[in-house]
Amino acid sequence: MRRLLIFIPVLVLISLFALFAMMVLRGEKDPVASRIVGQNAPAFELEALNEDTLILLSRYRGQPVVVNFFASWCAPCRVEHPVLMQLAAQGVTIIGINYKDKPEAARAFMAELGDPFAAIGQDINGRTGIDFGITGVPETFVISADGHVLASWASPLTPGIVEKRILPALLVASPPSD
Repeated sequence: MRRLLIFIPVLVLISLFALFAMMVLRGEKDPVASRIVGQNAPAFELEALNEDTLILLSRYRGQPVVVNFFASWCAPCRVEHPVLMQLAAQGVTIIGINYKDKPEAARAFMAELGDPFAAIGQDINGRTGIDFGITGVPETFVISADGHVLASWASPLTPGIVEKRILPALLVASPPSD
């Protein structure tokens, strides 16, 4: 009987993981659009994760960027990370915002999974997340070359969402070529 009791927590964890995986994989339902879509992106000035500089959104003016809020403690962030790696490999500029996480944990997360970000800012107190109106992590925003928020996604990115939402918004976000 005692041996059986040892397996109960394991079975509960496996069941919860399976439920979570089903929810992530089945659902590409639209989360509620962010209140800032169509508005200017909130300016931010964040301490960089890996260097002694500041990360400013204004430095990326003139090019479209993707801003992704993540945390090492966030299981869905791990699920979406390969999608961010693929997006970066396609030449998309992604700014990561380490949301309410310890810098050393975020560094370990990047060392383990790879770093798709052009820059990573630290939002230790969550102020930038509040300015963007995020509901949790992961959450992703497409910012146009002139600084407008064109799209948001408040759930883990999947290849389908990138294809349907992120890439089309990036096409609109790109400045016209002469």
